[in-house]
Amino acid sequence: MRIGLLTEGGYPYATGEARLWCDRLVRGLPQHEFELYALSRSAEQEERGRVVLPEHVTRVWTAPLWAPADDGRTYNWRERRRFAERFRELVRGICAGEAEPFAAGLYGLAELAGEQGGLCAALRSETAVRAVESACRAPGASRTVRTAQVPDLLEFVDELERALRPLSLDWYEELGAVDVCHAAAGGVAALPGLLAKRFFGVPLLVTEYGVRLRAHYLEHSDGTRPAVHALLAAFHTRLAGEIYAEADFLTPGNAHARRWQERCGARRDRLRTVYPGMEADRFATVGEAADSGDPDTLVWVGRVEPAKDLIALLHAFAEVRRAAPHTRLRIFATGAATDYLADCRSLAAQLFPDEAADAVTVGENPVTFEEIGGPEVPSPADAYGAGRVVVLSSVIEGFPITLAEAMFCGRATVSTDVGAVCEVIGGTGLVVPPRNPRALADACLSLLRDPARAQRLGAAARARALELFTIEQNVAAFREIYLQLLARGPARPDGEVPFAQPPEARVPGHWTTPTWAPVPDSAGAEGAGRGAVGATGAVDAGAETAQTLQTPQTPQTPQASQTSEAAV
Repeated sequence: MRIGLLTEGGYPYATGEARLWCDRLVRGLPQHEFELYALSRSAEQEERGRVVLPEHVTRVWTAPLWAPADDGRTYNWRERRRFAERFRELVRGICAGEAEPFAAGLYGLAELAGEQGGLCAALRSETAVRAVESACRAPGASRTVRTAQVPDLLEFVDELERALRPLSLDWYEELGAVDVCHAAAGGVAALPGLLAKRFFGVPLLVTEYGVRLRAHYLEHSDGTRPAVHALLAAFHTRLAGEIYAEADFLTPGNAHARRWQERCGARRDRLRTVYPGMEADRFATVGEAADSGDPDTLVWVGRVEPAKDLIALLHAFAEVRRAAPHTRLRIFATGAATDYLADCRSLAAQLFPDEAADAVTVGENPVTFEEIGGPEVPSPADAYGAGRVVVLSSVIEGFPITLAEAMFCGRATVSTDVGAVCEVIGGTGLVVPPRNPRALADACLSLLRDPARAQRLGAAARARALELFTIEQNVAAFREIYLQLLARGPARPDGEVPFAQPPEARVPGHWTTPTWAPVPDSAGAEGAGRGAVGATGAVDAGAETAQTLQTPQTPQTPQASQTSEAAV
């Protein structure tokens, strides 16, 4: 089976949790052929490089969403008129919150981009700005949108062009030939799959471990430039609604994400919760050890940022220290917002002055800020194993990865009731309200004072994690979903049916013809091109021999760069 895997800012780039689960999924299904279609978010991300891909990843196509785009195209009056009509429909759907004109405008622009080779210049034109301005002033637009001024309109048009950049990519001949499109996120990442579903009938699967629409709301909650944020929120809301309505299957990573999808119009019969797969073996040594960690140590692991509310945790620990003076708090940072980390260090120094046993001993603070990877704590498992109780103090959370890792380590947990925390814990840990240091302190003290209870909860947590959050359950779920989608998928526009092409039609390795030799086309003339060679050296044969070997090139826009399929 050919799977087209769509990503944004994740796999195959070298960083990010999205990269991890996609890599585990691809490596767990070696019987399928994967083609990667990746949108990158920044130059730094691309500079870090990509992970080593397995052999059954046959193609990699990439395109940046961050680079300035100017395809240098000019348009005649018919093209400008057609673009203006479609774009007006799109922005009317955005500003008035109407699904039908939004969908009509979106697919109309996609058709125009396919015919003309790109719309980058048109989407940044004065025509586009004037269309947005008219839609903002039209009846049905929200009060905030109506306040948009020229700088707001220019900024929104710029952001909209980046979001709609997948319309101008040259991916769709190949993407339209896969058996299943699997978008590893919603939003812009799923847009190519939405077009492949619309124009080629390819079944679309969308996985969201963090709801992209929710993430957008959180990213733009600072209150600056409200008109721009209102317009962007309206666009992402309409895009999410279209994706949820058209996707053949949706796999939220937890019930919290599922509720968001249902509120945005997803049908329940197309939803199935699939928890992320994690490497249980990394935590087996700590989880199976008889040692349950330092009985007087609390552990916190994660990225130090305001959403994690370490300020509340430090105040809670002050209450703990009053009742249990020998307790320590070890904070292990996997990343940090520099200013917030400085604030937390300053507060810790104020709340807990350095303590010394006598007049000649160096003082030591009971709160330490440490990094994973040093000689004392070489791995995350060692960090979780440093204490008896692991604490999560967040005020905003999706799927709490660190909490699941602590469960694999057999640790009792104290967490705030946010996101999918209760669903992940399932009764194997203590849950308190967010922004309540007193409740957090009481829960920590109850486990510190009752080691037997902490041990029972830790054992139950590990058993639950091994049942629900392993790579094996994740891969098995997607294996079944792929087969279901292929079996009940809609007929292709050309009448093709699943498995109509025999497996031997895709032959691994090179043809016997030398790579420098001219290849005859279907009419007997010599073709100028070669077959596209993938990471395994596979080339398309059989009924597609002439067409594939010629590999006709579509016009490429500057932002639509196909990464060369790795040379064999």
